[in-house]
Amino acid sequence: MVSQPTTLNPTEIIYPETDGKPMANNTEQFNWIVAIEQNLEWLFANDPNIFVAGDLLWYAVEGNNKIRQAPDVMVIFGVPKGDRGSYMQWRENHISPQVAFEILSPGNTLTEMNKKQVFYNRYGVEEYYIYDPDKNDLTGWLRGENGLEVIETMENWVSPRLGIRFNCSEEELQLYRPDGQPFVSYLDISQQLNTALQEVEQTQQRLQAVEQQAEQERQRAERLAEQLRSLGINPE
Repeated sequence: MVSQPTTLNPTEIIYPETDGKPMANNTEQFNWIVAIEQNLEWLFANDPNIFVAGDLLWYAVEGNNKIRQAPDVMVIFGVPKGDRGSYMQWRENHISPQVAFEILSPGNTLTEMNKKQVFYNRYGVEEYYIYDPDKNDLTGWLRGENGLEVIETMENWVSPRLGIRFNCSEEELQLYRPDGQPFVSYLDISQQLNTALQEVEQTQQRLQAVEQQAEQERQRAERLAEQLRSLGINPE
């Protein structure tokens, strides 16, 4: 029996999992994307219904694979965590991402960023942040009665949805968790972990030294007791 090749229905719409564009154009942009995405993952790690993604295609309208964007980072409240090849909004109870981040690189054009803002405004994003690492410039929008509106002052701005605080008064943007702890990079965590492991190892070595000393004292006491018993003296 010869199996027939599977053919696609001509009317079936394919939603690609990639747009063919790189995640980042340089190391600085990449590092910022990863840092924000990972820190938000850690922040909401214990909530099973907050999904955080980086560079994931978001399809907003069923039946049209051209209406899409891939935010550098997006956060969606009300949908379960889990792996996805893309975010198809109609399969996620029609919940749109509430927060989107874009990290600029020299390759980004004004037209491209304007299109992104129109998309985010049209399809329900509540908070939208753009950071330019080269200029240390942060711009934010918050949804109001007329759609996304510019946040006048970003210094020490606290995200209503995320609870994180933005501080752009230093040489580069600083982000803080709701408990006041700063966002950290994987390198920072790795160094902290190495330091902690070294401290644990040093503590174990000190405990071993104490145990060895205690064992030596016990053996010395036994020898002394044996000498006393040989002289007819009860060491007890």
